[in-house]
Parts: sequence; C-alpha cells; structure tokens
Amino acid sequence: MYALADCNNFYASCERVFEPKLEGRPVVVLSNNDGCVVARSQEAKDAGIGMGEPAFKCRDRFDRHQVVVRSSNYTLYDDMSRRVVRSILEFVPDVEIYSIDEVFLDLRPLQHLNVESLCRTIRDRVKKWTGIPISIGIAPTKTLAKLANRIAKKDPTTQGVFQLPATDPDRALALDSVDVGDVWGVGSRWGAKLRGLGIRSALDLARMPTDDLRKRFNVVAQRTALELRGLVCQELEDIAPPRKTLVRSRSFGDMVTDFEQMSEAIANHAVRAAEKLRHEGGTAGQVSVFLSTNRFRDDLPQYHGGGTAAFLPATASTPIILREAMRLTRFAWQQGFHYKKAGVMLGDLSFGEIQGGLFDTRDHPRDDRLMAALDEVNRKMGSGTLRPAATGVTPKGWRMKREHCSPKYTTCWRELPRAQT
Repeated sequence: MYALADCNNFYASCERVFEPKLEGRPVVVLSNNDGCVVARSQEAKDAGIGMGEPAFKCRDRFDRHQVVVRSSNYTLYDDMSRRVVRSILEFVPDVEIYSIDEVFLDLRPLQHLNVESLCRTIRDRVKKWTGIPISIGIAPTKTLAKLANRIAKKDPTTQGVFQLPATDPDRALALDSVDVGDVWGVGSRWGAKLRGLGIRSALDLARMPTDDLRKRFNVVAQRTALELRGLVCQELEDIAPPRKTLVRSRSFGDMVTDFEQMSEAIANHAVRAAEKLRHEGGTAGQVSVFLSTNRFRDDLPQYHGGGTAAFLPATASTPIILREAMRLTRFAWQQGFHYKKAGVMLGDLSFGEIQGGLFDTRDHPRDDRLMAALDEVNRKMGSGTLRPAATGVTPKGWRMKREHCSPKYTTCWRELPRAQT
C-alpha cells in the first residue's frame, strides 16, 4: 500500500504561513523576473487566473479581484518543503521525495494499522507543525495513489484524505471519475490519442489490453495500465538516482549588452553551481557556458553562443570552475547583441572516488580545505558572505527582477518574522 502526500497550492500556502492575513484572499506567485503565474491559491483559480499566464496580461484581473502578487521565493519554499518531509518522517520511515511539494509514502510495513486514520493524523500534524495544508491519496500502487490524491483534493467530502476502495463497484466508479488525460504519466498528447481510440477515463485505460497499449504507445503506457489494475510496476525510490548534470541559469532582469555585466552573471552562476555540487558530494568532469539573446524579439539580431571545457581530474573547487567559466565566456562573447539569458552547466558528474591525472600537480587537499572553510563561513554567516570578487560587489541590472518577493523567513537571521504584542 502506498500513499501520496501533496501540498495544496504549495507556493501560495508558503506565503500564507507567515502572513495569516492572506488567508481567504487570492494569491498568485510569479516566475523568475516576475514573468508568468506559476502558482495560484484556490481563490485565484476561482477568479479565472490561469497557470502560466503572463503577469502583464492579468493586471486588470489582479486589480479587480484584489489579488496578492508575490515573486517566487525558492529559498523559502525549499526550506518549507524540507519541514513538511521531516514531519511526515515522524510517522512513516520510508518515503520518496518526488518533487518539492509531493512525497510518496510506503505504507506496506504499517498495514497492521488503520492506514487511513494514520494519514489523517499525518495531515493534521503537518498542518499544525508547518502551517502547510496537504492532501493524501492511498492506494495499492503509486499511479493509483496519484489518482486517489487527485480525488482527495477535488472532493471536499474526503476532508483531504482518500483511500481508493479495494473492490468494485466503488473502485470502478472512482477510476471512471478521472479523465484519462489526468492519469499520472499520460499527459495531453497521449490523452488526445487515447480519446481518439475511445479511451475516456482511467477505468477505460485500465481495461485496455496491455499488449495493444505497448504496440500503440510504449512500455510506459503498458505499465501505467497495469498499475491502474493494482499491479505494482514502480517501487518506491527511497534513494534518488545521482544527477548527471547541474545547471545554473537565469533570464536577466534587463537585457545585457556589456561584457562586464555578463562576466559577473556567469561568475555568479559558476560559484553557486560549484557550491551546490560540493553540498551534494560530487565533482564535475566538465563545465559548459551558454549565453543567448531573446528569441521572441524579432526586432533584434539573434545569437546563441557557448563552449565546454574538461577537467582532469574532476573537481568541485570554485576557483578552478570559475577560471574555466570565465575563459569560455570571453570566447563565446560577441559584442553588439542584447543578451537575455546565460548560464553554467556542470557535466560528467561523479559521486565517490575520482580518477586522478597522471601529470596533475595541483594541491587538491589544500583546495578541499579551502572550500570547506568557505562553505562553513557562508553556512554560518549567510550565503555569499565570502565570494570571489568576479561576482561583483554592487547589484546590477542583470540580476533577476523580484519586485514582490517576501522575506526568507526561515533561513536568514535578518529576515526572521517578528511577533508584536
């Protein structure tokens, strides 16, 4: 038996935790550079604000419905996500963190308990300890747990927790109530094709011959149908597979035409990417840099450039990665263009032992001590307290626009919430 715990309107809920006055008001969260709507409270959904809509097209509706607008605050959301997971781990030891707001729970070792009652307790405690409302779906497979979670969210009579019935006709009714396009792993393209074959609901998909599914689609569709029948095809992944690349990039707040600003942006991306790689215990065998203009501006000349350099041996040292990133930036830069986006990608990642270079004379133990000291200072004193001068010392126009950003309530001493009596 599995369960899926999904945070309700997660980004908007995080904003409400520290501003209770937002409860009951429509709240939207915007993407990087305050571009598009990426999260909505239920009240904002009811006001007709669509996911992914450009913010400038919604201004009239924002004003008409008195919508509270927030810039994305991923530092806050990431920390709140960890708090939700830690709360769940108090009750269920085996979990798979599927995304920032979704967690699969392995309930098989706990089936001697009343799992629905357990999940209701988890839901109440998460709300009490973190302030985040969650919905939980319970079922024999992960795909069915996703489906049950959807019902728990949509049907108010479930009070946020729904266990898929074990037998027909109730089980069949539940599957028949979910559109085939809303089944986990199907999506809009497959959904349209399945409807063309007369497959309208999750129940229809479960009853479709699996061999026919594999011929018309692929093995993933076949496994989805088997999971809808209650056959486990996807086990819990309690240890996430190691990543193959690490990308750090952003669109610029203002388009960049000056090489100094571009080099500062690339330096910031390289430093943060190296820091994150060390945090995950990995090393990189190569670094790539890319810069591009705004492809939506037909009135401006277009350019996309970049380059790649290899490391031998692999490294996570900021000075080494930064030096190569700066060299690649000088190589890729072309004057006379209006750049909208740039980034750094670390590739050929390895976690564990690394192969040394035959002619390598660098003092890597010294690098390791230096990076450990750097990371410790930044951990204690705040991110960016110690950083290379190449990242710049004053804010520049290339930095991301976040005109409506809330404080980092849980991770920055200067921005801790204040209680007044």
